[in-house]
Amino acid sequence: MSIVCGVPVLECVYVLACARWAWKRCVHSGSEDSERWGLAAAGDFEPVPRMCRLVLAVYEEDLNQPQWAPPGGYRINPNGLVKRVGYDETGGRAPPYIIYVDHCAEDIVLAIRGLNLGRESDYAVLLNNKLGQEMFDGGFVHHGLLKAAGWLLNKESETLKDLVMRYPSYAVTFAGHSLGSGVAAMLTMVVAKNRDKLGNISRERLRCFAIAPARCMSLNLAIRYADIIKSVTLQDDFLPRTATPLEDIFKCIFCLPCLLCVRCMKDTCISEERMLKDPRRLYVPGRLYHIVERKLCRCGRYPPIVKTAVPVDGRFEHIVLSCNATSDHSIVWIERESQKALELMMDTESAMEIPVPQKMVRQETLKEEQMVEHKAALERAVSLRVPHAFSPSYGTFESNSFETDDEEKSMLLSEEGEVSAASDSGETSGSGEGKTRAKINWEELINKLFEKDDLGKLHLYTDLQNITE
Repeated sequence: MSIVCGVPVLECVYVLACARWAWKRCVHSGSEDSERWGLAAAGDFEPVPRMCRLVLAVYEEDLNQPQWAPPGGYRINPNGLVKRVGYDETGGRAPPYIIYVDHCAEDIVLAIRGLNLGRESDYAVLLNNKLGQEMFDGGFVHHGLLKAAGWLLNKESETLKDLVMRYPSYAVTFAGHSLGSGVAAMLTMVVAKNRDKLGNISRERLRCFAIAPARCMSLNLAIRYADIIKSVTLQDDFLPRTATPLEDIFKCIFCLPCLLCVRCMKDTCISEERMLKDPRRLYVPGRLYHIVERKLCRCGRYPPIVKTAVPVDGRFEHIVLSCNATSDHSIVWIERESQKALELMMDTESAMEIPVPQKMVRQETLKEEQMVEHKAALERAVSLRVPHAFSPSYGTFESNSFETDDEEKSMLLSEEGEVSAASDSGETSGSGEGKTRAKINWEELINKLFEKDDLGKLHLYTDLQNITE
């Protein structure tokens, strides 16, 4: 066509298409991902800077003589440190972690450090996965991260159980950064399904803070566990936006910008509907908190604000081509900006001079609003036909509504730390039995309403015709 017309039509169309794609990609800012979300409340966001400092504390050998303390220090009591586990004790099965009891916040915290680029064992955890390899609680998860979480729970279940029994009013929090965030999220799900491991702890006492999280679970699980898992992302962080399997990312770690550009082009050509209907596609877990501090075509950093939501579509689906895509992944920057954002939120509330009773009422209202938002997200997932998504029945949207029959969904933790669920045959057989029962009832109804003549045709019974007339 180009030769006949004398004009390179196809080449021009190709160039224009590439120019349009480049323009849309280059002008896409990280702040646009959460522009329709609501603002987070100070009381809801308060634990985030504290969890960042606890994750940073894992890097210290002696908290009494810290070497890498953030501005203002760690603000923790070294006497509250229950256990510190390094690479020698984990044997490469999980990243290093600490167990800390925060008596001021009434919190039992298990904090897990992020990826160590110099440790082969951390890469082994990431590489131990294939797309669609592992299923858990009706969805797909990252196999290596789930296995690490199972090993960690087996090792520390007695310690955590003892602390839970000793402090019955304390919450149990799992926190992690990068690689550790995936392990923490998986650990939260495993504990929620095996609460007897921690002395039958209630679901309301469990929570998780995944900082700079990895995409480690399918969309239905990410939304279902949004009541106890919270993910924190700083502006343009690349990891929560990268749908490429983690093992492929870190194989290409030395050419990460090239990988991000190629993945950006590929995701642009895939419709969001197709993404949502892929049951094996992994997503950022739980409720999302997005720290925004920069704006498009503006220099410098602005006072950070925090947006939050439980989105179904538009869940960090596009990579941001930014020079800050990797620096925003740093736990140091996240701690600094989250602390600054929290101080701004608290100053705003102090300036409003809200009485203490009204603050307590606001906290209860906030919990109810988040519950309603969570329910709406589950219903939207069903409306968008997300695989394995279900909608809670009206009037039963409570924490125990997510619990399933122990006989059908029992999690088995082996000595090696592997997590395996009883096969979904219970669900499958249950659904098949329901279909069979429905089919039998329908056939009975047809036999009651219709009769067959000599030719085999169905006719409505005469008595019913007289009644309808």
